[in-house]
Amino acid sequence: MRYDAPMDPKTIVITGASSGIGAALARRLAADGHRLVIAARRERELNDVARETNGVAVVTDVTRRDDVLRLRDKALPVDVWINNAGRGITRPALELTDEDFDEMMSVNVKSALYGMQAIAPHFIESGHGHIINVSSFLGRVPIAAHRSAYNAAKAALNALTANVRTDLQSKYPGIHVSLVMPGLVSTDFARNVAGSAAPVAPAWRPGMSMTPQTAEEVAEAIAKLIEHPRAEIFTNPASEGMARKYFEELAL
Repeated sequence: MRYDAPMDPKTIVITGASSGIGAALARRLAADGHRLVIAARRERELNDVARETNGVAVVTDVTRRDDVLRLRDKALPVDVWINNAGRGITRPALELTDEDFDEMMSVNVKSALYGMQAIAPHFIESGHGHIINVSSFLGRVPIAAHRSAYNAAKAALNALTANVRTDLQSKYPGIHVSLVMPGLVSTDFARNVAGSAAPVAPAWRPGMSMTPQTAEEVAEAIAKLIEHPRAEIFTNPASEGMARKYFEELAL
């Protein structure tokens, strides 16, 4: 169920917007009349989403700092910056190569760091703004071992997000920094992971079950977060209980 549409349209940047959660989020936010600046590497797919949402498409490789700065300059002034770009991997930790690990950190962590560093000075100057980093349930509960470096990268993103929030919240209460942790989501993400030509089902622990969400359901949760900022959210209602169970078991 959708909440009431916002009264104040915002300028919102979304990275990784050519498909999946990013594209669904662009459609969801466009329906509320927000001005969108959307970014991704795949120009054709990005332009398709831009036409559908009346957004501004900026072809961007978020692993390149200069590209992220160019995106920011084309988007300013910005109210909300959403670091959504990411990529997974299917490879056990003990089999990871240097290239595997570096790619996961670059796509999932450094890209968000570049985004935060690019937009934070603008938010500090204006005294308000909202940074949203899209992480994963696996960054908090790394139970899908075949995702290895992806889990590690998202855990690093979780920590960086908390660090930036701590740095900003005392001096700039009008700036919000939020972490979004989706669980299983029905998108083409699994088909595009490194290290595997076919999707691998998560090896959930006994007693833990999670029904996949649609990208639209995740987009709805993020839209609500924009209207009502919080430090962290799980997009799947089952995730919080699963996380608590996981850490309780570790303490036994």
